Amino acid sequence: MADLSLDLCGVHFKNPIIAASGTFGFGREYDELYDIGALGGISVKGLCLGGRVGNPPSRITETPSGMLNCVGLQNPGIESFIEHDLPWLLTKDVNVIANFFGTSIDSYCAAAEAFAPTGVHMLEMNISCPNVHDGGVAFGVKPESVYEITKAVKAHSRQPLIVKLTPNVSDITENALAAQEAGADAISLINTLTGIAVDVHRRRMILANNTGGLSGPAVRPVALRMVWQCAKKVSIPIIGLGGIETGEDAAAFMLCGAKAVQVGTANFTDPFACPRIARELDAYCDAQKIANPQEIVGTLKSY
Repeated sequence: MADLSLDLCGVHFKNPIIAASGTFGFGREYDELYDIGALGGISVKGLCLGGRVGNPPSRITETPSGMLNCVGLQNPGIESFIEHDLPWLLTKDVNVIANFFGTSIDSYCAAAEAFAPTGVHMLEMNISCPNVHDGGVAFGVKPESVYEITKAVKAHSRQPLIVKLTPNVSDITENALAAQEAGADAISLINTLTGIAVDVHRRRMILANNTGGLSGPAVRPVALRMVWQCAKKVSIPIIGLGGIETGEDAAAFMLCGAKAVQVGTANFTDPFACPRIARELDAYCDAQKIANPQEIVGTLKSY
């Protein structure tokens, strides 16, 4: 068996498989099926101060090799999570990554401060949200805004800060560099691609929000390309995600430059996806005579 462990921003992970935010809740339902302590980490459902009801239905639809969702970041709020869910999660021997968002720089900073005295191991900042003070333009679209919000939030963060990048930009490497220069400890990519689904019989949009975020295997080639590009530009760790379904998919992201990976949509089609992918990555390493998958990070050969 290979040694799957790694150090990520000073935090020890037993393996590089992390359940992605928005697909794993707070882990309770999956823990009824298997011990979630078998995972490297869990990025919890995206949280904000005060909570959010999300968008009206319909909010999810299947697409070829993936799904579109416009759930709208429904969540019970950071305060509720810290009181009711975090104490249980901290008993599960798994790294807890607090995914959070806001609508202004001040609200992002306040969210980071709320987590500071808690036992969460890392923070993951979702910057795909609209800035209410900038005409609704997402924080993660322009390098200047990525730098500004990362620098501000880092100053209020006690735990290592991961910045989650949106792929809906002209050049994701510019935003990766902006996050690094502003003090991010790591970046995760990619978030969902924006798309629509059409009901040709009713001649209308399927999703009530009109647009939604595309995830699943359909986005994997794009995600791999973006991880590969960013790995050539930044020196901070990269966490790769986007359509990972197998251990070999995880290995592909690591070859492209990711130290760890997040598994999202696959959890909906196979609730045992995360531990299975960890086992398959172990089997891949054994077959390739790799002692630890960190050996292959960023070693992809190009023509």
